[in-house]
Amino acid sequence: MTEKHEDWQLEQQRINNVLDEIEHKKEKLREKVGDVKGEVIGLRENFWEDVTVNLDEHDDVVETVNSLKQQAELLGERERSHKHFYDQLKTLQRMQKNPYFGRVDFREGGDKEAEEIYIGVGSLMDQNDEDFLIYDWRAPISSLYYDYSPGPAEYETPEGTIEGEMELKRQFIIRDGDLKGLFDTGVTIMDELLQEVLGNNANTQMKSIVATIQKEQNQIIRYDQSKYVVVQGVAGSGKTSAALQRVAYLLYRYRGKIDADQMMLFSPNPMFNSYVANVLPELGEENMEQTTFQEYMDKRLESRIEFEDAYTQLEYLLTAKQDDYYKTRLQGIRFKANLAYKDVIDSYVQDLELEGMIFRNVKFRGKTIVSSHEIHEYFYGLEDYITIPNRIEMVAAWILKRLEAFSRKERDEDWVEEEIEMLSKEDYLKIYHKVQEGRENEDRFDDYIREQAILAKAIVNKYMKPIKRKIKDFQFINMTAIYRNLFTRDQDVAHESWKAIAEQTNEQLQTNLLFHEDVTPFLYLEDQLKGIHSYNKTRYLFLDEAQDYSPFQLEFFKQLFPNARMTILGDYNQAIYAHNLNAPTPLSEELYQDEKMEKMTLLRSYRSTRPIIEFTKGIVPGGEDIEPFNREGDAPTVTVAEDWAEHTDAVVGKIHDMEEESYDTVAVICKTAKEAREAYERLKHDVDIRLMDKDTYTFEKGLILIPAYLAKGIEFDAVILYNASDEEYHQEIERNLFYTACTRPMHELHLFSLGKVTRFIE
Repeated sequence: MTEKHEDWQLEQQRINNVLDEIEHKKEKLREKVGDVKGEVIGLRENFWEDVTVNLDEHDDVVETVNSLKQQAELLGERERSHKHFYDQLKTLQRMQKNPYFGRVDFREGGDKEAEEIYIGVGSLMDQNDEDFLIYDWRAPISSLYYDYSPGPAEYETPEGTIEGEMELKRQFIIRDGDLKGLFDTGVTIMDELLQEVLGNNANTQMKSIVATIQKEQNQIIRYDQSKYVVVQGVAGSGKTSAALQRVAYLLYRYRGKIDADQMMLFSPNPMFNSYVANVLPELGEENMEQTTFQEYMDKRLESRIEFEDAYTQLEYLLTAKQDDYYKTRLQGIRFKANLAYKDVIDSYVQDLELEGMIFRNVKFRGKTIVSSHEIHEYFYGLEDYITIPNRIEMVAAWILKRLEAFSRKERDEDWVEEEIEMLSKEDYLKIYHKVQEGRENEDRFDDYIREQAILAKAIVNKYMKPIKRKIKDFQFINMTAIYRNLFTRDQDVAHESWKAIAEQTNEQLQTNLLFHEDVTPFLYLEDQLKGIHSYNKTRYLFLDEAQDYSPFQLEFFKQLFPNARMTILGDYNQAIYAHNLNAPTPLSEELYQDEKMEKMTLLRSYRSTRPIIEFTKGIVPGGEDIEPFNREGDAPTVTVAEDWAEHTDAVVGKIHDMEEESYDTVAVICKTAKEAREAYERLKHDVDIRLMDKDTYTFEKGLILIPAYLAKGIEFDAVILYNASDEEYHQEIERNLFYTACTRPMHELHLFSLGKVTRFIE
């Protein structure tokens, strides 16, 4: 920390001036917000008084519609203005505590004097709105701060490259308007600033730290040339933070062209969504849609068929007896994840164009309206050059016509008369008024007959509506039977265990339950038959923890989001699912051979102290390439216990020791949910601990107990690895899971082992 010298005093004076300007602009904005809010309220209250309503003649109707449209547009414009001013006010409020964090003095081209460029979370103009007092960190000129040290420097603008000389690079720590630190530095963000940020406690929500973006992270944030940006980042390298700041940058760069609702993030679990939910609002941007692949599967399959989730599959592989059934299942998981299996399905679809489609009977109250055989004959009676999805559309239209004809006949059935007799008085009155429409006072002898006819039609339509909805959703296709048929037919599949895999899958499908490894192929096959459920409006897709997805799933995402540029982030050392063991993942370059892709690598880890990183880098192959950030701390500890009583006492003792550190988040990490439940029963009487599982949607402060696979992407102040024994962690499938658990803490890591410690750290 430098001594308070003349520069310090000048910088503090500038901060004071900037804060005065922020307060001045806040006051003006408050007036605007209040004025516009009053206009909006007035427009809403007097909306109909200001609209000319006349429906007598055609011209009057047109005039009324135009009047409504003009009033609605005026209200919409005022509401947008209110939101714009309110958002500006929130940005100024954020800037009041920490108006900026960096400064570069840049002399452009032949200019005699350098411009002082101050960089913060938002832009601020002077009183006359002529010069920038602060530049938004996402502005093109701000990239100088992240990418260069004093000397020759340049930055890109829409008009071209601006070259010049950087004469000074300075970083600030400002707290509540007071200058706490000032550093003149080189290309990297000074260790003092990072130490100050990283030395704090972990939080239940990821924070935006734009002041400490590193050069390699800045390249990820601002890169926008290739359709695919693939980021391999080691644990704690800031890849998720960089991805979210990339979203904020893109929204800034393409303001007015791209909105947050045209972006989507797939994250590992709902708890992670809660963890990152505050980053974009903190940067002054609206949150994009955040979902998980599990939520997408739930939405697509609904109640049509039960399916296993990824965590249940992983629990099975980590806990089940490794017999022949297990080995076949493991082979099936790996085969169904790769593109060879996608080729099998594509070949199957070609066969279905000529034969093999399976349909359901369309029934109503036990009567078959259209039989599966009739649908089959109609489908294959259509020209075979018509694609399957187009033929399905034609079949649906044909069935709906059959339903309409059936409905007319059904109105005369006895059950309809019985339903009419049970109608309430209110329903009768509705029908009566419908009959009287346009009649004025005319008496008609057939009113009763018309009432009965309308009632009968209404009753039948009510009960036919769900069936028509299913027809429009193409549920007359028996997707489960068609998928199951893939495993019962004679098929030349180039896999030595295909027969065993097929038998096992068929047996599972007979219980109307999909293995997790079958869900993506099932949905892919369904899309080839019914038409693709594509998200054409999504312009940017972000896949976090991408190492958990398979090559098949990547192709599925490309099909779902045909117009989206993808940012794909992950760490192959944290690939914990069986299909990715020694196999390609979306991080693998070979999956993009024919497409424009940019691969970026983050090797420096910032989350943990140097001793923790030095310890964990030895767990995984290639770990020697991981670069620790120079933040000191205590070395990890390993405690071996002879029995459960000794083990529990040791864990409880360590928890009590850490209570003195005033940590916000301490995690006891177990290998599986099963082990976590058992640990909870042993610990709950001695410590106040919260058990978290796959259904936990929020991440809260305190002491938590969590399976390793749910802790992915989240950081804690301290971690206790519950049982790091060789009995628990010895298979290669468990190595990355163990590494993932050990890389979660910021400050302390403690391992406890029941008996011999795992071979991964021997």
